[in-house]
Amino acid sequence: MPSIHALSDVQTDAIGEQTRVWQFAVILKGARIGKNCNICAHTFIEGGVTVGDNVTLKCGVYLWDGMVIEDDVFIGPNATFTNDKAPRSKQYPEKYESTVLKTGCSIGANATLLPGITVGEYAMVGAGAVVTKDVPGYSVVVGNPAKVIKELKRD
Repeated sequence: MPSIHALSDVQTDAIGEQTRVWQFAVILKGARIGKNCNICAHTFIEGGVTVGDNVTLKCGVYLWDGMVIEDDVFIGPNATFTNDKAPRSKQYPEKYESTVLKTGCSIGANATLLPGITVGEYAMVGAGAVVTKDVPGYSVVVGNPAKVIKELKRD
C-alpha cells in the first residue's frame, strides 16, 4: 500500500506499493506511479504521465503530459521539464511532445530539458545543464547547451 501524506492532493488510484507521496504534492487523475517511488514535497504530476518503479522525484519537480519516466530514475530538486516548443497563452497543441527518461538515468538539480528529448539509460545530466537534444545512454552531459563530457562504464 502506498503512503500518501494528508496534505497532498492525489487524484489517481494508480500508485504502486511502498510509494511515498509527501505533503503538497499534486498528482492528477490518469497519472500512473510505480512501486517504491519517493515523490517529495511540492511536486506536480499531470494525468498523462507514467512513472516507473523505484523513481525519486525531489522537491520542486513538475512532470507534464506526455512524459515517460522509466524505472530507477533520479530527478533532482527543481529540475525543469517542458512539453511545448512554442508555448502561447490559451493556445494548445493537438499533442504534447513526449520526454522520455530511460532506466537508471539521473537528472541534476536545476537542469532544464526541452520537449521531445530522450535521456538514455544510466546517463547523467549535470546540475544546471540545459538539455536541447537527446542524451546518449551511459554518458554525462553538462553546460548550456549540454554537451557530453564523459562516458560511463557499462556493467
